[in-house]
Amino acid sequence: MEKTSLEKENSPSNTDFLSLNPSTLEVIGKVENTSPEEIDAVIEKAKKAQKLWAAKPDSERKEVLLQVAEALQSNSKYLAEWITKEQGKPLNGPGANFEMQACVGWTQVPASLDLPEEIVFEDETRKDILYRTPIGVVAAIAPWNWPLMIAIWQIIPSLRMGNAVVIKPSEYTTYCSLEMIKVINRVLPEGILQVVTGRGEVGSYLTGHPEIGKIMFTGSIATGKKVIEASAGNMARLTLECGGNDAGIILPGFDVAKHIENIFWGAFLNMGQTCACLKRLYVHEDDYEKLIEVLSDYSANIPMGNGADENVVLGPVQNKMQYDKIQDLIHDAENTGADFLFKGQKPDLEGYFIPVTLIGNVDNGDRIVDEEQFGPVLPIIKYKTLEEAISKANDSENGLGASVWSDDVDQAQKVAAQMEAGTVWINQHGAIHPFVPFGGAKQSGYGLEFGIEGLKAVTIPKVISIKK
Repeated sequence: MEKTSLEKENSPSNTDFLSLNPSTLEVIGKVENTSPEEIDAVIEKAKKAQKLWAAKPDSERKEVLLQVAEALQSNSKYLAEWITKEQGKPLNGPGANFEMQACVGWTQVPASLDLPEEIVFEDETRKDILYRTPIGVVAAIAPWNWPLMIAIWQIIPSLRMGNAVVIKPSEYTTYCSLEMIKVINRVLPEGILQVVTGRGEVGSYLTGHPEIGKIMFTGSIATGKKVIEASAGNMARLTLECGGNDAGIILPGFDVAKHIENIFWGAFLNMGQTCACLKRLYVHEDDYEKLIEVLSDYSANIPMGNGADENVVLGPVQNKMQYDKIQDLIHDAENTGADFLFKGQKPDLEGYFIPVTLIGNVDNGDRIVDEEQFGPVLPIIKYKTLEEAISKANDSENGLGASVWSDDVDQAQKVAAQMEAGTVWINQHGAIHPFVPFGGAKQSGYGLEFGIEGLKAVTIPKVISIKK
């Protein structure tokens, strides 16, 4: 494949966006902007198809989605290879094959759940029944970090409840997304799942369209606020997952060696490019040196490189924008006197590789702590008292996830109750589950995904009240 320079990738003169393999910087292809006229036509087609889809029996929609799960399973190897080529995460470890199995599971679970009508009140004079009805056309804006899995989170519950979906994948991971949509659309009725492609202006036009009834967005806080503004014209319903700067607190005396694998992958899953990754770690000053020793030793033995290599479990950062942001935060930490406690070996490859990096002698107020780095860099902050640790952990505009690490689960639960986040994990981090509701607090967004609550989020509640 043709190679490209970093300058060419980001040239403002290019109307098309080049999708690259982040391990090699080889060009995968050009991503074109879907025109406003084309988006109008796609939405109109989805609107018509949605009426037919919503009219089908609920049992039939469930069966079709179970067939989608089978199609994803049958094509999982092929799609995983596409993820590795375009997103960069390795095939093995908690990488592309892992992502594809999540796609299958997060399709099967919504297809297995029921959301029947509910008698919310009844006496001798009246009976009130709550129904859940489809919204219409859902606009889904998917990110580049888990391009297929998060797209499934948006697509499948929406379809399950009788909606149609128009999805815009990230311009960085368009091709793997298109391949998955082809697989799904071999099973689905025509028109209920459609795709538009391109840069942010395409997403802006889609989310502001008057025929969109619901927007599902995963991305940055800044873009999430633009989505809120775009929704105002027709009061489109929203589910926003706007990232996190997740804090973890290790309670005094915790056996870090016993749990080091969970700590490492809690921070560095997908090279730290996960909204609910551990991005700030607070440890008691008496346990600091032990943690650094154990975590450094573990990190030194995790192979990084081109994810197509079966021996690799850590890959590159996905794109130059994110690579530059992480490097800027690292340089700022260097310039402000931070200690670089561990830095892994960078592979001898041309791609966007940043080795696992542990940074100490930092605190709240430093950029590397306050800003979500979204990469393989973990600041480790000492604390003296537990009250101090909780206060600093909560000192953030984000509130997606958090974690508490302790050999005393009862004490950990008491600390977890004081953490300001949508989910607080104990002795794990980022352990989401398709049956368990997931969503953020503060500026990490609002609305819930997964499980019954996720199905409710893509419906309009409708009460029919009967006078007896």
